[in-house]
Amino acid sequence: MTFKLKTSVVVVALALGNLAHAEQNLMIDEVVVTAPHNTAPLTVTTDPKAPRQPVPAHDGADYLKTIPGFSVIRKGGTDGDPVFRGMAGSRLNVLLDGEQIFGGCGGRMDPPTAYVFPAAYDRITVLKGPQSVVHGAGASSATVLFEHDIKREAGTKGSAALTGGSFGRNDEIVEARTASESVYLRAGATRSASDDYADGNGVSVHSSYNRWSFNSALGWTPDDNTRLELTLAKSDGQAAYADRSVDGSKFARDNYGIKFDKKKVSPLFDSIEAQYFYNYVDHVMDVYSLRTGSPSGMMAAMNPDRQTSGGRVAAGLALGDATKLKLGVDMQNNVHTARYGAAAGYMGDYTLKARVQDAAFRSSGVFGEVNHTLSERSRFIGGMRVDNWSAEDNRSTVSRGMMSVTNPTANKTRSETLSSGFVRYENDLTASTLFVGLGQTARAPDYWELFSYESSATASAFYTNPEKTTQLDAGMNFADAGLSGSVSAFYNKITDYNLIQSNVTKGMSTVSITRNVNATTYGLEASLAKQMSDTLKLDGNLALVRGDNDTDGTPLAQMSPLEARLGATHDDKTWSYGALLRVVADQDRYIANQGNIAGRDIGATGGFTTVAVNGGWRASKTTKLTAGIDNLFNRVYAEHLSRAGTAVTGYAQTTRVNEAGRYVWIKANVEF
Repeated sequence: MTFKLKTSVVVVALALGNLAHAEQNLMIDEVVVTAPHNTAPLTVTTDPKAPRQPVPAHDGADYLKTIPGFSVIRKGGTDGDPVFRGMAGSRLNVLLDGEQIFGGCGGRMDPPTAYVFPAAYDRITVLKGPQSVVHGAGASSATVLFEHDIKREAGTKGSAALTGGSFGRNDEIVEARTASESVYLRAGATRSASDDYADGNGVSVHSSYNRWSFNSALGWTPDDNTRLELTLAKSDGQAAYADRSVDGSKFARDNYGIKFDKKKVSPLFDSIEAQYFYNYVDHVMDVYSLRTGSPSGMMAAMNPDRQTSGGRVAAGLALGDATKLKLGVDMQNNVHTARYGAAAGYMGDYTLKARVQDAAFRSSGVFGEVNHTLSERSRFIGGMRVDNWSAEDNRSTVSRGMMSVTNPTANKTRSETLSSGFVRYENDLTASTLFVGLGQTARAPDYWELFSYESSATASAFYTNPEKTTQLDAGMNFADAGLSGSVSAFYNKITDYNLIQSNVTKGMSTVSITRNVNATTYGLEASLAKQMSDTLKLDGNLALVRGDNDTDGTPLAQMSPLEARLGATHDDKTWSYGALLRVVADQDRYIANQGNIAGRDIGATGGFTTVAVNGGWRASKTTKLTAGIDNLFNRVYAEHLSRAGTAVTGYAQTTRVNEAGRYVWIKANVEF
């Protein structure tokens, strides 16, 4: 195992710390050890800029895995697929400042979180369950919001962070904001790179990556209640994969958007907002950029892309002192195309091939969500939305192994009217809030469920039924005398669950299909923190999920095992020390070759335990150095939710993609 640490990490941090102004009141938060806690019923909010352990890869999924209930389907060093409460894909709605983004790869090499650079955002919020209707359709599992804070204040300030670690890990993040009372400009850039990591046995995993992003915003704020903002973002990268025969040599994203919002418009209209966005992702998979020894006769490059545009208009109404209502409409269009070719020197450059459209989607929805205060201690929240969704199948043929067969749904169009809604009751006690909610949502099948697989009857899954989820959520948040925590439990019934099943025999071929089944899932997340003294805090969390395939009478595939995390932190505001114990139970409830668009069950897994430690030093109010060791005892393990390892020239093949062995890191955070 190698450890590379750029001396500039320490030098720059100390230099900027000496330049920090004493009058600034900024304070860098403590290291996030176990997990962020619920800030409101069914709501978790975390600061992606804060140091945390284990140190995450620089993508959205690896940040989410620190929140109880989340797992990541490992594929390599980055770009894993997030899973919440056993649900993946479009069951998990991911929004970047209110914008949706979809990947292009038919094999989920680039899930939406692959285009997320979390440290470029100020806040990550998770809304559990189908308990909101204002952020789009189909979020049966949860909604994840990556957001920037907007403050109307004159002046210039910025921040920077540098990370160095084992296996050549190095991250650089810088952002700055300058503003007058009426105009502001924000800009930020990130870069993250790593060599292949090695597991606890010292076996290298094909997992290197290099990612960068740039984002900016220009805003006009003529008064405290009005904002007009233009945004621009670009990013790209490359990543090696240990679970398939190709790597990702391009993950380009181009984005622009415009937003307008105004508060306190009139006694009736508390707010109005409007937004339009455009996202374009251009993705390349090939066999030659990041590996050697690939057969020259195989397809050498695939280049899918996807254009997504959309917008929304919403208004907040004050229907009296006790009732707030948000009404709005949203829409979205996206088009998917692809082209295929071979490396230069083989059969021709893929960039010379024509793009061919295979799918197009359109949707529009209307929603309303109300918050009504029943008494000083209780409230009712509820909402409904109706969406019109349509899809076009533009494929003339579909692939079956190395062959092409006629597409039985070529040039067909289908449309659905889908409805969703929820109700929730919250009651505040002396030191706690109790809540219970019932939600129902209808989710249209996504691109992968419709276009990446066959159906059980034909070569096309284009007419797969929408998925309908009815879920009960209940729990409590509490805080009293240094003790705080939360528990949230859920139980749901899913009609026409979109199950992906591999190794299905059709004639002389073995294929993967999408089929509808009925399913039940249930589980809970719990967290507890105790401030033992002014400097010592103990905390922990627990996540449990269980699923059943009611149609087949079997377990539902791709369920995470029981997991617990226990942490201890000592922090005297100058020096800090922390430790994390992660305990994961075995998982023997599986169904081989069944799962979702992100992964399928491989087999049973044994449990494992890992230990991580960290320490930190606040050089000033605006400068902090932290360092840590993840997987302290160099444990060899793989997550239950992992893709199967494949044969890569020069690397040992493993059943699953093993996690990294002992991992040493140091990070500097500076605000100026």
